[in-house]
Amino acid sequence: MPDVEIRKFVTAVEEIHHEGGTPSDPPLLRAAVVAVIKNPFAGRYEADIQGFMEDLKPLGLDMARKLVDLLGGDASAVEGYGKGAIVGTAGEVEHGALWHAPGGYVMRDVLGGAKAIVPSAKKVGAVGARLDVPITHVTASYVRSHLDSMEVGVNDAPRADELVYVLVMTTGARVHARSGGLRAADIKGEDGLR
Repeated sequence: MPDVEIRKFVTAVEEIHHEGGTPSDPPLLRAAVVAVIKNPFAGRYEADIQGFMEDLKPLGLDMARKLVDLLGGDASAVEGYGKGAIVGTAGEVEHGALWHAPGGYVMRDVLGGAKAIVPSAKKVGAVGARLDVPITHVTASYVRSHLDSMEVGVNDAPRADELVYVLVMTTGARVHARSGGLRAADIKGEDGLR
């Protein structure tokens, strides 16, 4: 398979103190690492693309480690995660789906074997397209307080022949979460769901 050709990385950290109520102490941190890479399949239909997932694993590992560093360097402080992809217009949404294993499994490993599925969003978009990356709790997907999202995008990407791959992590629940459901303190952590 082709080498991964990186054009650039973009990082973002949100420090959320409140959403109208009492300030949170410490504030919630949400961080994203975005990689803009060349799409080796742009402009043509390629039947066999799965091999590129293996080539993407080092990229996923690098991005996951960058995220932990952005959030203070302690993987145990990470409580939420998500991933996403924006495919340039000369590609197809399936090229974004190639990010599922290298983005998700590698991130779960970096976090010490997190059990919950890493939620994902993907789409084809033009330069400047934005993506709402879904977030869930790293141990149990049904922890309602951690169901969140982070909007990401790059002002000059994806170009038609590029892919934008995204990883997101958070340090906790939504600020002022009070919609009920399974609490993080009540997770059994057996199946990635509850």
